[in-house]
Amino acid sequence: MLITYLLTETVLHADETTVQVLHEPGRAAQTKSYEWLYRTSGHTLHPIVIYEYKETRKQDHPKEFLKGFKGYLHTDGYQAYHSLPSGITVVGCWSHCRRYWWDLYETVPAEKRNGSIAERGLVYINLLFAFEDEFCGLEPDERHKRRLEYSKPVSDEFFAWAGSLNALPKSLLGEAIHYTLAQRAYLENVYLDGRLELSNNRAERSIKPFVQGRKQWLFSNTPNGAESSSIFYSIIETAKENNLHPFHYIKHLLENLPTAKTSEIETLLPWSSTLPDSCRAPVKPAVKKPATKKEKGPLHQALVKMRERFQGQQQTS
Repeated sequence: MLITYLLTETVLHADETTVQVLHEPGRAAQTKSYEWLYRTSGHTLHPIVIYEYKETRKQDHPKEFLKGFKGYLHTDGYQAYHSLPSGITVVGCWSHCRRYWWDLYETVPAEKRNGSIAERGLVYINLLFAFEDEFCGLEPDERHKRRLEYSKPVSDEFFAWAGSLNALPKSLLGEAIHYTLAQRAYLENVYLDGRLELSNNRAERSIKPFVQGRKQWLFSNTPNGAESSSIFYSIIETAKENNLHPFHYIKHLLENLPTAKTSEIETLLPWSSTLPDSCRAPVKPAVKKPATKKEKGPLHQALVKMRERFQGQQQTS
């Protein structure tokens, strides 16, 4: 039923990571299998996180899982997401794009970073994220307008600049340029709707518990075990997203699901108002961290200069 609710959403996130399953028919124990993840966006009434175990990373898996879904799908740059049905609009991840430019920036000697190509590429993207920090409290329609007014001119110039550069394909610069231009159509889809996000970090945060757990339990013994893990991770992470205590929520399900009528299933869903208080996690009071003085380095100064330049252009236009 969680999957049914998930597919009625219009904005989703997706990601995938590896998992080792020792006894898969016809496959060596060392062969990589995959845990796929699908989850709701930040603009939803019913937060849902679904894990799905599959033997491979083939494009057929998201296509099959998302059958019937129509809307926006946040993803990384993996090609499998780019062959989904036409009713699904893939939204690229600017954080992934930024990593390519950051990796390049780190290879530049400190004394040569100021004014470098690496710095400029990184600052373009950092400026987009700086704007997002300011837009985070806005309603989707207003955020959409602000992005078109402030962010899109920055990304337009960024893509034009990246397209003018020349580099060896296998170099870090060449890889940063290639990723930027190859993903442009997907990265720019963030400007289609104010509910969309600049990155796919939401999915990455949700898959992190599985990645961390994998360091402890290392592998699944059989496909049935991997599928069972997927179910439990789905229930636990969805419970956490709905401010439930996973242990008490699962206990409640085990006590009530066996005898529940079909008409009563809705009352057991993680956002049900009829769940007992014992299932609900205590709300932690927000703790305001004391302000710390941050050193404004060269990268920050470059960001300030670029921002001032774009603001000056807007004032004169």
